[in-house]
Amino acid sequence: MKEDWKPGTMIYPLPAILVSCGSCEEEYNILTVSWVGTICTNPAMCYISVRPERHSYPILKKNMEFVLNLTTKDMAYATDWCGVRSGKDYDKFKEMNLTPEKGKIVSAPIIKESPLCIECKVKEIISLGSHDMFIAEVVNVKADSRYIDKETGKLNLAETNPLVYVHGAYYNLGEKIGKFGWSVEKKK
Repeated sequence: MKEDWKPGTMIYPLPAILVSCGSCEEEYNILTVSWVGTICTNPAMCYISVRPERHSYPILKKNMEFVLNLTTKDMAYATDWCGVRSGKDYDKFKEMNLTPEKGKIVSAPIIKESPLCIECKVKEIISLGSHDMFIAEVVNVKADSRYIDKETGKLNLAETNPLVYVHGAYYNLGEKIGKFGWSVEKKK
């Protein structure tokens, strides 16, 4: 039997992402975001949702760009720490021994330790209530070459041990059980 549940219970799991922002070293900051996702393929677009009271909010709004840095099991501590500490009190790159590197297109730094860094330019901000949604176009993607299949050129993201967030807890992914279209593939 199904019961009504409170609206705060959402769709999980979600990626636990480190969003980097700022246009110069003095302004650089990292915030942890799980309200994030893909919204369009062509052009490639994504979103993050951020509370206006967060330290990074005015930085994001001023610069209108950010980098999505995918996290891994090895980055779990830093991911959580960057989500519970404020950039107004800490230099999160320094405190978590993360390395800011210049992006190719945006001024916001990429995080060197991340296996996949997605540079984004904000196209629109929508006020939704507790969070504002930053809708952005993907302008560049940097991937760690260790995870790119030499034969296919595809990224093997599962090999990075990506970190996901499920209602207040972090997890790594389990075993692969199929692939897109496997349910209708013709048997050989």
